Amino acid sequence: MHGGKEFDILVAENDEILICLHQWGAHEHPTMADPRITPGNGLILYFRTENMEAIRQNAEKLGWPVEEEIHLNPNSTKREFSLRDPDGYYLTITAFHRYEG
Repeated sequence: MHGGKEFDILVAENDEILICLHQWGAHEHPTMADPRITPGNGLILYFRTENMEAIRQNAEKLGWPVEEEIHLNPNSTKREFSLRDPDGYYLTITAFHRYEG
């Protein structure tokens, strides 16, 4: 489970997630494992959506390479998939959910 000394979330008063912070190298995220990787090294952008499958299908139609197929994230317990944007930034698309921290 996320939390503890390796992960924290800054949440607004209305429970909107503002930013998630990971300790470098924690949880085996690919952009946080090798400091020689650029651009976007150390950064993962998360997008919560109710249309994850449609976004995944659109990425496939465009021939966009997917880093991780749709799977259940054991830390968040939410379904997600990941790809890189044209500049190389790591994007994770996750099933919409309210923060329950």
